[in-house]
Amino acid sequence: MTDFKHFFGVPPSDQNALDLFSGEWSSSPPASRPDLKAGATPLFDDPRMQWAHDRFNEMGLNGGFTGRDVLELGPLEGAHTYLIDKLGATSVTAVEANARAYLKCLIAKETFGMPHARFLLGDVLSYLHTHERTFDITIACGILYHLTNPVELLELLGRRSKAIFLWTVFYDPEFVAKNPVPGAKFSEALPMEHAGYKHTVHRFNYGPSLDWKGFCGGGEIYSYWMEKSEIVGALEKFGFTDFRIEQHPNIHGSALMLAARKA
Repeated sequence: MTDFKHFFGVPPSDQNALDLFSGEWSSSPPASRPDLKAGATPLFDDPRMQWAHDRFNEMGLNGGFTGRDVLELGPLEGAHTYLIDKLGATSVTAVEANARAYLKCLIAKETFGMPHARFLLGDVLSYLHTHERTFDITIACGILYHLTNPVELLELLGRRSKAIFLWTVFYDPEFVAKNPVPGAKFSEALPMEHAGYKHTVHRFNYGPSLDWKGFCGGGEIYSYWMEKSEIVGALEKFGFTDFRIEQHPNIHGSALMLAARKA
């Protein structure tokens, strides 16, 4: 664990707060704050949230995120929370299981301003199992492929949300065949069944990435990935009927971006 600097003998600044996790940030600060330094990935300017906002508007959720109560699963460092807040959400409830990521979310909220957001520390699956509230929209960006029972999450989304935005990498045999280095992290394929949905999962082993303090994967040493058709099939089984889907390459595998809602 990083040995925090307990006293700062310099004037207060936003950079001081970011430096509490120096070397651990994934996200770079918003483009509107070029004076600040953190990670390298521009998640605070991520176009995926605008894409979701526009797709929801097309699908009959007039105004997209505007005026909606939103649940975000695994906010990482609060970048997407920040964007959803700016797009006019009435509330954003963001649940993060990684304690260090949760603290970075609080720093981001204080630094960049997210007046309609609240961050909660805990397991997203436990939250969905124990809270009866139904949200207008749920965001699950970069979480499905970090689970050991991904269909459990898809089933819970069907129970707790009227519409979802999902971004995830998925198991793509063609990608694995062409990319032996990331492909080597996969081992066996296993049949699974959850809530009556039969499917196949592919074990992904995190390996040395577990040693990085900024690791942002799941809570186990492995996770299970699904194939694209079975992800969509599960969502259909659990009540989603209207879909907008785009597929993109990703350094870790093929990725899909999906907005869906119930009839």
